[in-house]
Amino acid sequence: MLLYSSLFIPFLVLVFKLLLGTNSKNLPPSLFAIPFLGHLHLLKKPLHRTLHNLSQKYGPVFCLRFGSQLMLVVSSPSAVEEGFSKNDIIFANRPRFTINKYTGYNCTTLATSSYGDHWRNLCRIIKLEVLSSDRLNMSTGIRKDEIKILLRKLYHISGYEFSKIDLRPMFTELTFNVTMRMITGKRHCGEEAAGTEQAKQFGELIEEVFSYAGVSYAGDFLPLFKYFDRQGYVKKVMKFGQKLDLFFQGLID
Repeated sequence: MLLYSSLFIPFLVLVFKLLLGTNSKNLPPSLFAIPFLGHLHLLKKPLHRTLHNLSQKYGPVFCLRFGSQLMLVVSSPSAVEEGFSKNDIIFANRPRFTINKYTGYNCTTLATSSYGDHWRNLCRIIKLEVLSSDRLNMSTGIRKDEIKILLRKLYHISGYEFSKIDLRPMFTELTFNVTMRMITGKRHCGEEAAGTEQAKQFGELIEEVFSYAGVSYAGDFLPLFKYFDRQGYVKKVMKFGQKLDLFFQGLID
């Protein structure tokens, strides 16, 4: 029994060091982290005020550990500028979250892949095929047309009297329609697109995207939860990824 105890204690120490990290990485200041959980117990709404209060105590740059994920909290404009200019490559990597695995083709898209040759090739393609001057000039008519549609809609709503209008969904619709018309030549949002099968599928996918965007999966921070998945998150994300594949394949066909 004594032998098992003497072996178990060093094992726990090793696990805690691997999970919580050490000071050898020259990390910014932090606070005591609960083993396995890290600082997850500090997450309280509103989150931005919680982080602000911590920054008042630990400085404009400090570390938090959410389970197995190390987070860097930056509240200083000068530090943010340094992170996006001098050290932009260091912070270019992205965590491999579960949703990115099943909807981002195993984290190989521009938004989900980490910095490297593949990411640089994707950026090069985007610059040449999407954001080049020639491509943007070719889509000028699409943007003008969509802006006219938006202005006509605003006029019909508030042309005769003052009205309170939520512009956020209108700008979202504008962005999606410009993007989809550049890709497929068709509108997928709004009254004119309503009724078509592709528009219906697109609307459902967008709603589902936003629903997943506001949810954090516990297994991404506490890997032990991936073996249980009691809420069926992984299955739902896998099914959603398959729906995205079918939609994209339909656009190609």
